[in-house]
Amino acid sequence: MRLKLRKEFFPFYSKSKFINHNTNHNYLTRHYRQLHSPAADLSAPATATKTTTDLVSLTRHYATCYWQLSKARLSMLVVATSGTGFVLGSTSAVDLSALSWTCMGTMMVAASANSLNQVFEVKNDAKMKRTSRRPLPSGRISIPHAVGWASSVGLGGTALLATQANLLAAGLAASNLVLYAFVYTPLKQIHPVNTWVGAVVGAIPPLLGWAAASGDICLNAMILPAALYFWQLPHFMALAYMCRDDYAAGGFKMYSLADESGRRTALVALRNSIYLIPLGFLAYDWGVTSEWFCLESTALTLAISAAAFSFYRDRTREKARRMFHASLLYLPVFMSGLLIHRRSDNQQPLEDNAKSFMKSSSSAETIELEDENGNQKMERQSNQRQARPPVAYASAAPFPFLPAPSYNVP
Repeated sequence: MRLKLRKEFFPFYSKSKFINHNTNHNYLTRHYRQLHSPAADLSAPATATKTTTDLVSLTRHYATCYWQLSKARLSMLVVATSGTGFVLGSTSAVDLSALSWTCMGTMMVAASANSLNQVFEVKNDAKMKRTSRRPLPSGRISIPHAVGWASSVGLGGTALLATQANLLAAGLAASNLVLYAFVYTPLKQIHPVNTWVGAVVGAIPPLLGWAAASGDICLNAMILPAALYFWQLPHFMALAYMCRDDYAAGGFKMYSLADESGRRTALVALRNSIYLIPLGFLAYDWGVTSEWFCLESTALTLAISAAAFSFYRDRTREKARRMFHASLLYLPVFMSGLLIHRRSDNQQPLEDNAKSFMKSSSSAETIELEDENGNQKMERQSNQRQARPPVAYASAAPFPFLPAPSYNVP
């Protein structure tokens, strides 16, 4: 027993001799400190580091899930169209603060709609290669958690638009969420008309932005929504043709699945590409943009129409992919052209007419003063008449056939 203790605590002990007493002493000192150091002092930093690592991993996990549930890139495209509509609806200087609030609210509502779409299609997504790795089919997040996320951001985005923009913009956002999540999504498993309903959903965000900027919707606000509606059909027809097997496996009723030859699918894409051609002329004729946008839009639309015609003549996956890429290029270029060539103030012609009218009236008064005697007296009366409240206009407004009352002092 004594020998074992000596070997445990004095590993350099030998029956015959000691080896270097100083070396043994240094080793024993280090060994004693290791044996008698507090375990809590050693484990506390490791525990704190592990907790921090787990928290970072958990945050990163849910952030990735929320990003994929929201279809963030698609939602950012929706925000871009809404922001473009806001700028077009601002007839004077753009309110950057209001634009930021509008984009934030639009992003939240779009994220909610896309999340609900995945909640309703979780079983279908699990059957498709393209969507099987999404958070819900892969089991990385639960359905109640996804519903809670979608509800919170949807209500928050709608409330943000109602308080920071106006009720019209909030109403458009809420109606678009309902149309996408509760009409378009179930319709995908019922009838091919879902593609046209989805095109309506995509055309609403520019109206939302215009309404947030101007407080109303007029004919000029329809240029970008019309472009988005017609653009989505060739864009999605190309996608549906390329992924027809995947859509069939998922149980979706797409237009391309009932068209084995692909001729009708390509014809829909070509027809709606041609419908885009007049939009540049209308934007110029309605005073939304300058004449340069008319030329640029026509050239751009002819390019996507050529790609659609090529797909119509040769219905292959390669031609469909080429038309799909052409549609991806069309939209950002079209919106950039609208922003570059927009007319910042559509009321400028009216203001010019008003200024010329006031100038001619002032000239007439000057001639009258020069023709009459007592120039100083008449000039004083003229100044007094200009300082009066515009009661004459208010009196004449309900009865335009009556002359405006005169306030000349005898």
